[in-house]
Amino acid sequence: MLARHDQTAGDRPFNNLLRRLSAADFALIAPHLVSEDAKANDLLYSPGDDVETVHFPCGPSLVSYMVTNEDGRDVETILIGREGAVGGIVSQGYLPAYTRIIVKFGGPFVRLNIGKLEAAKTKSPTLRNIFARYADCMLAQIFQSTACNAIHSIEQRTAKWIISAMERADGNDVVPLTHEQLATLLGVGRSYTSRVIQTFKAEGVLETRRGSILIRNPAALRLRACQCNEAVKSHFEEVLRGVYPDPEKDN
Repeated sequence: MLARHDQTAGDRPFNNLLRRLSAADFALIAPHLVSEDAKANDLLYSPGDDVETVHFPCGPSLVSYMVTNEDGRDVETILIGREGAVGGIVSQGYLPAYTRIIVKFGGPFVRLNIGKLEAAKTKSPTLRNIFARYADCMLAQIFQSTACNAIHSIEQRTAKWIISAMERADGNDVVPLTHEQLATLLGVGRSYTSRVIQTFKAEGVLETRRGSILIRNPAALRLRACQCNEAVKSHFEEVLRGVYPDPEKDN
């Protein structure tokens, strides 16, 4: 269940997409933003739900899109952090959700009724353009994830997902990912993930703690990852410069 989270008056939420808006565009939606906290595993949408609200993850909060396969397993397709938003970005809302959208890392969010967002877009071409460009970036993430799942090894993808989570957690070397969550991200059985993690531990790349992973050597982890994260970052920089999380600049 989502709970109310008060935010300092006058401050913009710690969401890079919202911070990318001009003062005039942000003023169009600011009165309608509602701050809240979400816990890990909170469900934002199920398949078939009417999408009537846009959720903006803030700070280290992270959301995942999950597709359920015929064997009952969930596979995560993309992660969305403070660089973006979930719900009605591509469809412009009021259409059924296709995937489950679940909070991966709990924390602050702000939400906005889609009707209010669409009304603001009709008043501002620049606001409409920002969200259209973000939709393009989200599509790029989906394309890259599809290619990554097809051609890269489990080791490369494991390193990629851990880095992706670490970047959105403000560069923190402790990432709240379990073996089970990593297995879901990879779309494989838990035993496969555990073997990869044990290899990384033996190489001094990371350690595991209860419910989290401690990254001991980020440089070594990046060497073991595929370049999919970098490709997505590059596209974000071309289309929406400064929006993709950069712990050194965001804080």
